[in-house]
Amino acid sequence: MTRHGHATGQPLDPAGRADWARVPGRLRARGLRWTPQRAALLAVLADADGHVTASQLVERCRARDPGTIPSTVYRTLDVLEDLGIVSHSHGIDGREEFHVRPVADHGHLICSACGAEDELPAADSAQFVETLRRVHGFEAQVGHLSVVGRCRSCSGD
Repeated sequence: MTRHGHATGQPLDPAGRADWARVPGRLRARGLRWTPQRAALLAVLADADGHVTASQLVERCRARDPGTIPSTVYRTLDVLEDLGIVSHSHGIDGREEFHVRPVADHGHLICSACGAEDELPAADSAQFVETLRRVHGFEAQVGHLSVVGRCRSCSGD
């Protein structure tokens, strides 16, 4: 699938970061050429920690290779998500944020007042996810769960 679906692949290395040396061959197997732009994207992803937007990835790639074209970054991110190397979620403004996998499955808490974001561990949303499954027959993906509300500071608690 694509950024707008769900990752169908598994992380390359369930115990840690993706096995970056295998990625060029996996991209070639998908009919994609191994280019300096894709190499720059993988280097940027390997250095990434936490959430990073696609525009931040493009900017970081351009610092390494000024010829980086945004469409190449976006297309490559689609394939990398299919391969289970990255995953994405959406911020309050709808922008996509990427995580290098494997990461602990988590949702996001986003304050509509100040814009602060916090991670929602999967265990904290387990009862809600189970209710969705039991009552609605819906299998929720916590990694795509973004809850908008007011943080402790803004709500006065």
